[in-house]
Amino acid sequence: MRRIAATCLATLALSACGEREREPEPPVQIAETPIQAVERGASETLAAVRRRGRLNCGVHEGLVGFAYTDNRGRWRGFDVDFCRATAAAVLGDPDAVRFVPLTAQQRFEALNAGRIDVLWRNTSWTMGRDVSGRVDFAGVNYYDGQGFMVRRALEVANAAELNGARVCVQAGSTSQENLADWFRSRNLDYVPVVADSENEARELYAREGCDAFTADVSALAAARTTLANPQDHIILATVISKEALGPVVREGDQTWTEIIRWTLDALILAEELGVTQANAATLAEVSPDPRVRRLLGTAGDLGPSLGLEQTWALDAVAAGGNYGEIFARNLGPDSPLDLARGLNAQWNARPAGLMYALPIR
Repeated sequence: MRRIAATCLATLALSACGEREREPEPPVQIAETPIQAVERGASETLAAVRRRGRLNCGVHEGLVGFAYTDNRGRWRGFDVDFCRATAAAVLGDPDAVRFVPLTAQQRFEALNAGRIDVLWRNTSWTMGRDVSGRVDFAGVNYYDGQGFMVRRALEVANAAELNGARVCVQAGSTSQENLADWFRSRNLDYVPVVADSENEARELYAREGCDAFTADVSALAAARTTLANPQDHIILATVISKEALGPVVREGDQTWTEIIRWTLDALILAEELGVTQANAATLAEVSPDPRVRRLLGTAGDLGPSLGLEQTWALDAVAAGGNYGEIFARNLGPDSPLDLARGLNAQWNARPAGLMYALPIR
């Protein structure tokens, strides 16, 4: 290629001898036809969801705070609320959802087999998963990290004191890999007690089948609430990994990936702009803020550009509130977990977190 370029330059230089220098030609502008725009925006997944009239949403099989059924059999939780927000954005009905409970081993298989349309199930975004050629991550809805829970009676202050301990961990999870890496890198020994599911790992720990239970800190906080005497157990301050959790879709449907991504960002941006479940409809009519008007569909045509209604984001917020409301109700001060926002605070909060919505404009 370099020899060809050099030859071309030499030829041009020779042909230009004795001639007046020509003005460079402007680059050719190729207009996008309406047909091209429609083809690019078509989503097979969206079409399938609309044909059946419901969203099939993959969730955890039972994790307090994130996805679980209450005494009436109704699904509740942080990820469950994102499923409902997605259904509202796509179908205009937050209850048009079928929740599909999945283990860690089942989740990607179910997604690629078409049993679910989107996976909202505390799943870590890793390079290996992202480049597998099978799934796409659409964003991050919770920043977490892996920790350890132990019995208070053991008087363990940090994870380094777990040398030689039996550690319960879920099979097929990033937690299992992180655990091995952490102990190996510190030349420490441990005995892995591997369980098929997170529930089984928790039950093993409760029966004293291991000395410590390792999982994401949020999962440990949820697990502790289910133990007979939660106050007898502590979550160590040691965090051994970074876990960016978020929604996952099948690879190959770009518009569907964008729909999930922008639904998540709409809920994050709504909190930043003060748009809540209670005031969203009113602000759509009276807000002078152009950012709020674009978000809620009063200005622009961003919804239709994704194949959605003009009010897609308004419908998503009305389903269960903005990101902050969803967090507070399921994980924060209004929940049994009582987790601090921490890294999941807005970027402009005090103290600041990592939650940052891409501009909707």
